[in-house]
Amino acid sequence: MLYVVLIGALVIFWLVAVDRPVLTVKFSNGELGEIKGHIPPSFRHNLKDIVERDKATGVLKVYQTRSGMKLKFSSTVAKSCQQHIRNVFPHQGFKAKGNRKSR
Repeated sequence: MLYVVLIGALVIFWLVAVDRPVLTVKFSNGELGEIKGHIPPSFRHNLKDIVERDKATGVLKVYQTRSGMKLKFSSTVAKSCQQHIRNVFPHQGFKAKGNRKSR
């Protein structure tokens, strides 16, 4: 019985503690770096323009929430650059996981 409780606690800890963004984009000195996840082509183009113009350095992570997408920026990204990226972010460009059919 004790092992079931320990396994349950480990699973809950894993679900809470593990960082699982849908998209991660790293950029430094105005250049797009490592991209993990699906990024729509139009957003990639706009993001590249913004990062080059502002010479931004940092990380952008996109999380799936119940109410939509949530964008998180590292502290090194300027607030004005963050707002430019939020303005061009395609909230409808990301697809939900699974085969959900509307009724």
